[in-house]
Amino acid sequence: MKLTVIGYWGGYPAANEASSGYLVESGDFRLLVDCGSAVLSQLQNYAAPENLDAIIVSHYHHDHIADIGGIQHALLIQSFLGKKREALPIYGHNEDEGGFAGLTYKSNTRGVAYYPDQELEIGPLTIRFLKTVHPVPCYAMRITDGVSTILYTADTSYKDELISFAEEADVLIAECNLYGDQDGSGAGHMNSRDVAKLAREADVKEVILTHLPHFGNHDNLVKETKETYDGPVRLAASGLVWEGEA
Repeated sequence: MKLTVIGYWGGYPAANEASSGYLVESGDFRLLVDCGSAVLSQLQNYAAPENLDAIIVSHYHHDHIADIGGIQHALLIQSFLGKKREALPIYGHNEDEGGFAGLTYKSNTRGVAYYPDQELEIGPLTIRFLKTVHPVPCYAMRITDGVSTILYTADTSYKDELISFAEEADVLIAECNLYGDQDGSGAGHMNSRDVAKLAREADVKEVILTHLPHFGNHDNLVKETKETYDGPVRLAASGLVWEGEA
């Protein structure tokens, strides 16, 4: 299984970059996890939108879904150019009726509801869900192809239930929107020390910090995480690749 970071900024993208988006590949199967601002532009460096097999979204804040509309238009235009395909499935929870309805567009995309108490099988991938602590309904995802496991926290402040959910994941893609001396519990975001506690207690093999803030020195996020967690820690970056076992 291979993961490529498409976008990693929290709230909105920095210049020439994107907010949340991650391309997960297993064999020939391509799943886009979240699709925030400017993700479509960055995605085309790695995969054409018409070659995606599915998209899944954690929640309906703009920095996670803003470019769904762009992908829908891209598929529509490609169909005019003779590249017709079956409707692209876009998976999302249906606790936000308007957000979920927006996943379906003409014959180009169709919204498919996932249910947090049920495992979801998409191609060769199996996904489990955990509701996070965020101002709107949002779900962390545990994604496995049966060999490797990716744990994506999505947006959340710290909660103890994340520990068992992330247990022994091969890589933890952890939101880290705040520095260690900042309290994110009221904002629905984690700081670097929250991530470190989660990574240590869950015994994950590696951490990638994402959903990064637009202030401060990001290298300090790594330093603060390493104060508690002994494993490898990296900052997310456009085009950063993680690969699990073959």
